[in-house]
Amino acid sequence: MRTERKLTRLDRVFARLDREPERPAHIDVPRMSRHRVVLLLATLAFYLAIVWAVVITSWLVRLDWQVMFFRPYQQWSEIHWFVDYYVVLGQRGPTAVMVAAWLGWRSWRQHTLRPLLTLGASLLLLNITVGAAKYGMGRLGPHYATTIGSNEMGLGGDIFPSGHTANAVVTWGILAYLASTPAARRWLSALSAVVSLGVGMATVYLGTHWLSDVLLGWAAGLLILLALPWFEPLIDRAEAQIFDLRDRWRARRGAPARAPLSPVETPVRLKPRTAPQNETAARSSRAPVYLAPGPHTTRSERAPVTPVGSRRPPHPDRVARGTASTPHPLTGG
Repeated sequence: MRTERKLTRLDRVFARLDREPERPAHIDVPRMSRHRVVLLLATLAFYLAIVWAVVITSWLVRLDWQVMFFRPYQQWSEIHWFVDYYVVLGQRGPTAVMVAAWLGWRSWRQHTLRPLLTLGASLLLLNITVGAAKYGMGRLGPHYATTIGSNEMGLGGDIFPSGHTANAVVTWGILAYLASTPAARRWLSALSAVVSLGVGMATVYLGTHWLSDVLLGWAAGLLILLALPWFEPLIDRAEAQIFDLRDRWRARRGAPARAPLSPVETPVRLKPRTAPQNETAARSSRAPVYLAPGPHTTRSERAPVTPVGSRRPPHPDRVARGTASTPHPLTGG
């Protein structure tokens, strides 16, 4: 009795990987709703308020200096090693590679380039907006401060807003933005918020950013995520153009272009050949050919035939059974 081999968990995983990728029937694309517009305007107001508070050297700048003199990396030195590793979650290179690998897998499984194109669009917006703000305001960091109590603006720095914090908000928040279900979107939003908050506080702990840098970095990253629905039509258009180019390339490889035919090689449509009347009459005047009567049976269905006579070869001294033998001339027998 033949029994089927029981599939293990590893076999089921490989069977799932070998399954043909399928495009989902419905992809939930976030829209620019009224609630989202209100959040965008509120975040923009918060962004401008932080910039204005730093420019006029308000209480926020004094708080920056107090936190810097507190030196958290000396107060809690036992967690310094952990913070050094944790802050990598805000670096653009490692985080972009990790998130791009996951979104690339999703793109292949769903037959869509939207996850990768959305990540690319968000990182492009991050580089343009945050980079322009950094070099435009030119604020120096805590380790390079020149005057106690000043805002350190316009001195050639590039730390305002915090790039680590903004990158953490955008890179991990894009996973929540591209979630396929509302429940997954809520959980991933909470997870990305915790990760980005931790990255921002880690830079303050290490003394590489002012507290106001981190606040502005959170606002800068959130603005990009809230504004992404405005760029969805561009993303759809880019995806359609890429797939169009791919289809053209595949068609060109599968059916190579042929050179045009010369006048001599122009194909001619042939007509069916009709037999002459005399040839048709000659064929009809022939005598009909009849086959052997009865149905043709296969070899296995035929009755066995017993051969007549002996199968032994003939011999001059051998006498067939049932006949009288002649005496031998010498023996007489």
